[in-house]
Amino acid sequence: MMKRIRIENLTKYYGDNLVLDAIDLEVEEHEVVCLIGASGSGKSTLLRCVNKLVPYDHGRILLDDISIDDERFNTTELYKRVGIVFQAYNLFPHMNVLDNITLAPRRVHRTSRAESEARALELLDMFGMNGYAHSYPERLSGGQQQRVAIIRALATNPEVLMLDEVTAALDPELIGGVLKIIKDLKTQGMTMMIVTHEMGFARDVADRVCFLEGGRILEEGLPQKILAHPENPRTRQFLQRIIEAGRL
Repeated sequence: MMKRIRIENLTKYYGDNLVLDAIDLEVEEHEVVCLIGASGSGKSTLLRCVNKLVPYDHGRILLDDISIDDERFNTTELYKRVGIVFQAYNLFPHMNVLDNITLAPRRVHRTSRAESEARALELLDMFGMNGYAHSYPERLSGGQQQRVAIIRALATNPEVLMLDEVTAALDPELIGGVLKIIKDLKTQGMTMMIVTHEMGFARDVADRVCFLEGGRILEEGLPQKILAHPENPRTRQFLQRIIEAGRL
């Protein structure tokens, strides 16, 4: 199976602080990899490096065996192929839903208005947002805004989707709807890297789970193994706290 993403010896410093410590990770086509670990373990930085939102100091990242630093990967091409969604929705408040979704396809990728709007309406219908195209973000619930943020990332038909704690800012009753969308994307074969603190979700959706600590992957494997029978003492300690908090 194709290695959609290959990360080799990825190292990142913020000043003197080592944030990513020689990370090696492969993500196959159609695979869903969940990154878990305490805050500050490097999970979000790893996603941002893959999407070139953050520069890294050493190592390399390859998409379909081509380095993302290769001149063939200009920024526009990379953003088209690798979408990313953050826990903050980052919707433009002065634009309605349709304009938020079609902005990048029209302005960056030069897709016609008719084509980009047709794709946006298709996605809105697919994710239960039919009828909200002309609503403004302030009129939407948190769960609806997060759905729009995910749809916006999908509007350019990315091959890989990065999701960074997309449920962290939501009320508990809204989380289920967003997680269902992600499960539906998995069913459709989307390749995904997901940072999450929702261990039950990771267990249900991930093909593989990676536990990060201090910028390193300490343990990785099938979710049933990592979440139920971790071998690394630090992984066990982390998951015990999750269980005590009633989140697994």
